[in-house]
Amino acid sequence: MDAEQTSTANDDSQDFPLSEVPLSARKSLGSLCVVLLGFTFFTATMFAGGQLGVAFPFWPDLALIVLAGNLLLGVYVAILSLIGSRTGLNTALLSRFGFGRIGARLPDLILGFTQIGWYGWGTATMAVVLLRLLGVDAEAAPALTSTLIVVFGMAFCWTAYIGYRGLELLSLVSVPLMILLLAVSLWIAIGDAGGLRGLAAISPTATLGIGTAITIVFGTFVSGGTQATNWTRFARKPSHAVWGALAAFFIGNGLMIGTGAIGALVYQQPDIVDVLVVQGLTLLGIVMLVLNLWTTQDNTIYNFSAVGCTALATDRRRLVTILGAIIGTILALMRIDLYLIPFLLMLGTFIPPIGGVIMADYVYKHRGTYPAIATARLPAVNIPGLAGYAFGCLVAYVSPGVPPLNGIVTAIVVYIVADKLLSPRKSGASAR
Repeated sequence: MDAEQTSTANDDSQDFPLSEVPLSARKSLGSLCVVLLGFTFFTATMFAGGQLGVAFPFWPDLALIVLAGNLLLGVYVAILSLIGSRTGLNTALLSRFGFGRIGARLPDLILGFTQIGWYGWGTATMAVVLLRLLGVDAEAAPALTSTLIVVFGMAFCWTAYIGYRGLELLSLVSVPLMILLLAVSLWIAIGDAGGLRGLAAISPTATLGIGTAITIVFGTFVSGGTQATNWTRFARKPSHAVWGALAAFFIGNGLMIGTGAIGALVYQQPDIVDVLVVQGLTLLGIVMLVLNLWTTQDNTIYNFSAVGCTALATDRRRLVTILGAIIGTILALMRIDLYLIPFLLMLGTFIPPIGGVIMADYVYKHRGTYPAIATARLPAVNIPGLAGYAFGCLVAYVSPGVPPLNGIVTAIVVYIVADKLLSPRKSGASAR
């Protein structure tokens, strides 16, 4: 009995990386919203919004792009979050059903790489932007920049090392402050533009395709959104998971994109840091930067730890968290932060089909019910899942319109068709 209690306590402290989250460990809607909002309040989203703000007039183009992109993202994440809540499983474990025990190594690798990439981006950005706000050129002080990168790279993983509770406590502090900063920055920007009428009269100075713009919006958090089940599996009710996802990925991410876009449109400056300086918010910007990036960085490395534990078949989530932070810090030292937009476009193409496969497998093949992960008889490779993912990526890469949506729909359709072709119904199946 003592050994069993010790094992349970260990699972609890490690946040159940290889099993379903039991009902006794579920969290409230408020807790879930705070953690998810802390995740989506991300400086990179404001930078991405800045790229849109200089390319489109405010009304109706920019407003509709921000609305459409975030609505698409919110619905996508809400569906996955619902599945995570009902099953108690994270994305890495859900992939075992859709892709197979060995086949799931592919989404593990892709999702793990993207989260480490985001961690490296955020860590480098923290050091570089902080120095800029303090009037120091990061390129002229490479030793100081590298030192800050290492310090932040190790510091950011601390709350993720603690687990869900650490993420929640930090977000409780940072989310209200971030909302305050967004409100102040928007108020100043709209005032400087001469109100909404003046905002609508500003002409863009750059060009960008609408499909590409929506892909950038969707790509800001499609990787994190695909892994939102890492937290929504803690939801007490499926409805909590859905509302928490919409609050964070539709409303929260929309506010970040919108603030960055409007600031860029008004000041014709796509860099949100420069916008804050122009607005006289340098000190507030420093506070925002630290809290903003920290709440996303710890969630990002927490995502990596969930994928890493499943891929390595270990429940030592805290050790995997530290290893992931070290790899991410190395990428930061290599200045991965210089490639944000290409990175976002890549994520918007190759990540959404993973979610499409999970949706199709859960809803179509398993009819909304999974067996316990510990006793499930899973194939080594699930061909329909791999086929759905491959064709989803291909269509997203070559098709016009909105690539992320095209990739999701294609993955679902191909999964269903391939499953029917490879697993024909027995003649008596319909009679049972």
